[in-house]
Amino acid sequence: MRIRLLIILLALFTGLQAQDDNLTSRKAVHSDGYPFWVYTPKDYRQYQQTTPLIIFLHGASLRGTDLNKVLRYGPLDAVKMGLDIPAIIVAPQNPKGHWDVRKLNDILEWMRKNYVFNPQRVYVLGMSLGGYGTLDFAGTYPDKIAAAIALCGGSTLRNYQGLGQLPLWIIHGTADKAVKIEESQKVVDGMRKIGADERLRYEWIQGASHGDLARYFYLTDTYDWLFQHTLIEPRRPVDTNVQITPEEKASAYKRIKKR
Repeated sequence: MRIRLLIILLALFTGLQAQDDNLTSRKAVHSDGYPFWVYTPKDYRQYQQTTPLIIFLHGASLRGTDLNKVLRYGPLDAVKMGLDIPAIIVAPQNPKGHWDVRKLNDILEWMRKNYVFNPQRVYVLGMSLGGYGTLDFAGTYPDKIAAAIALCGGSTLRNYQGLGQLPLWIIHGTADKAVKIEESQKVVDGMRKIGADERLRYEWIQGASHGDLARYFYLTDTYDWLFQHTLIEPRRPVDTNVQITPEEKASAYKRIKKR
């Protein structure tokens, strides 16, 4: 019995150690930039040139100077919980204020110089304040982002033309009291007004609160939808085949925290 217990403990330790080896903290690229985590998936060394890259932008509750806070929810936490995400995951930390798209682009360019990945398959997703950052970043650099998902956010952009150039999925809960659904609706209406909604997919989740949408980070379908898109696709059509059912969301990671 003792031997069996020791074997189980050793296996758990080995697994945790291997995961730690795949997760690296990085200092800010420039003195005023964001520090960030870089996660490399298993088998990365074998498939470097085809590996996608995901940029995750956290919400306001994780702002600060303790980079470990960024591990509390999102793709990195999903990996820790056992979800297989076959991509490099970059997770910066914003110390205060809104996300600065220039600083995010600095990180992406640094990744291009220091890691090998498929530059045609770069994705961004974020929640709350990170949802704003996702739309602002994707709308500013649509030629660099293959697809984006914005959860319960909005945008500070004055021109939505850039957002119309890439596959985009906007999701918001109707019962969100932290960030009103009108913030996402403004973006949808603005894109429609200028005829930039050809690649737009949006979904209003009935009765969902702000924190409920965190479950999307723990669903394989979320990442499968992103991976359907590449920069080299003609006209870059938005995928509508991936459907996430209420049952799938209910079975996802249910530990809801304040965002």
